[in-house]
Amino acid sequence: MTSPAKPPIAEAPDETPAQTTPRSGPVPGLFGRALARVYRGEIGRRNRSFDRGEGVVRLDRPVISVGNLSVGGTGKTPMVVWIVRALLDSGRRPCVGMRGYRAKGGISDEAAIYQRLFMELPIVAQPDRAQGLRELFARPEGREIDTVVLDDGFQHRKIARDLDIVLVDASRSPFDDALLPAGWLREPVGSLGRAACVVLTHAELAPPGAIEALGRQVERAGGRAPIAVTRHAWTALDVQRQSGEEHQELGWLDGQRVLAVCAIGNPDAFLAEARRVVGERLVDSIVMRDHDSYSAAAVRRLRRRSQSVEADVILTTEKDWVKLARAPADVWPCPVARPRLDLAFDTGKEDLERLVLACVRP
Repeated sequence: MTSPAKPPIAEAPDETPAQTTPRSGPVPGLFGRALARVYRGEIGRRNRSFDRGEGVVRLDRPVISVGNLSVGGTGKTPMVVWIVRALLDSGRRPCVGMRGYRAKGGISDEAAIYQRLFMELPIVAQPDRAQGLRELFARPEGREIDTVVLDDGFQHRKIARDLDIVLVDASRSPFDDALLPAGWLREPVGSLGRAACVVLTHAELAPPGAIEALGRQVERAGGRAPIAVTRHAWTALDVQRQSGEEHQELGWLDGQRVLAVCAIGNPDAFLAEARRVVGERLVDSIVMRDHDSYSAAAVRRLRRRSQSVEADVILTTEKDWVKLARAPADVWPCPVARPRLDLAFDTGKEDLERLVLACVRP
């Protein structure tokens, strides 16, 4: 007796690199543009106040900020991980300061990732980062900290910094966007002028010639060319089965029907790499809003979808797994895999590392 045929594999999505086309903001149209003009005025007033030093706190140890101009993922978490590793390798004792966006139970998605990667890394995740850091420094475990890394710190100007690193997504150029709420820019592109250095990210998604053109735009807007160009690379897999977790090479996905699931700021990057690695075996994908909490109802829907497409593997991100892991292991009808994501440099790795270490030397 022949077994029933599995559902046909969906036609592979278009693999053309993402284009830098304008994205409609949360309030499109004339009303959004009118609000954006008001927003621009307020941003300008706020930045002029900070430029005069009003309300700015200077901590007693070096501060490195990683940020961007836009709402959504540009690769801040992988960059912070890379910087923390560089600091640890050089003998420094860093901590991470972050807002703790949508944190539940006292920890945000990003903070959970840092804790998984660096078991002893002190993390401050609260809206008033300056106060949280001062409280940490006053405790015994905080006295040895000699460097602060701000996650998403470019707009958080209440803390003075020794190095301002701004990330620009090469697949979603800020020069093709508009200010909130007409678009997704948190600041005008002219704000690049106060950055110490700019790093272009997601080079793997950029169309031919886009890196060079974007670099010229960054130089005109900010007064200096990007210091580095990076791409996100999957290097291996962490696979969760009901029996426990195991590590696998990327080739483990070969021949398996894969359902991709994510709730991150830039899902295009994750899905593009999933298509590259899995190919036509990517049978379906689910994209949820950024930082979705994955309620019990959402997990049930995900389970039903994986069963309906007869997925052999659910593929998700480390940031998503932080929340999905709260579900009982027997919820999942198949293994759940998440790629290990590394920051690969096309250019500028040594220059950026030199800049990072120079600002924290005693």
